[in-house]
Amino acid sequence: MIQQHINQWARQIPSWVVYVLLLIPAPWFFYLGATGGLGVEPIKALEHEYGELALKLLVAGLAITPLRTHLGINLIKFRRAIGLMAFFYVSAHLLVWLVLDVQIVSQIWADILKRPYITIGMVGFILIVPLAVTSNNRSIRTLGPKWRQLHKLTYMVVLSGAVHFLMLVKGFQLEPILYLAVILALLALRLPKKRRVAA
Repeated sequence: MIQQHINQWARQIPSWVVYVLLLIPAPWFFYLGATGGLGVEPIKALEHEYGELALKLLVAGLAITPLRTHLGINLIKFRRAIGLMAFFYVSAHLLVWLVLDVQIVSQIWADILKRPYITIGMVGFILIVPLAVTSNNRSIRTLGPKWRQLHKLTYMVVLSGAVHFLMLVKGFQLEPILYLAVILALLALRLPKKRRVAA
């Protein structure tokens, strides 16, 4: 079966490979931005590339449990790597905006307060920080059952990312709508099935 081949392949690949592969786009896009490869507005383009990579990784992490539950594809061993790299790209997205785009501290605060899409993006960043900090075995042992409850914040993080993207674009664009639809579908797959009422 295809699932067995995928699972066997996944068992043979160490997690560090995922970190390395997912890290490659970061310097590549920065290089493109510095050398004119991202168009006439390289800073905005770099922000977008890092932000969209973060959203893709958040969606990928969200898909891991439904893949195992509904299709029998087990990629759980890669979930931590995907989640931490999503945090890396969210941070890179934010840093490009702070350091290269806005630069003025007072303007940063004003934008957070006055622009709803930035407010939602910052909420998502704040929520993902404790998830990244506790993505280690020691935190799992220390927090116990509370760890799972804490990491349900992932749902809010990925939703805020999708809404941030949707509000950011100008006019009707299909791409952010598709992201939001996929995220809602993945969340719906996590809903518990209603128990059949005994006749």
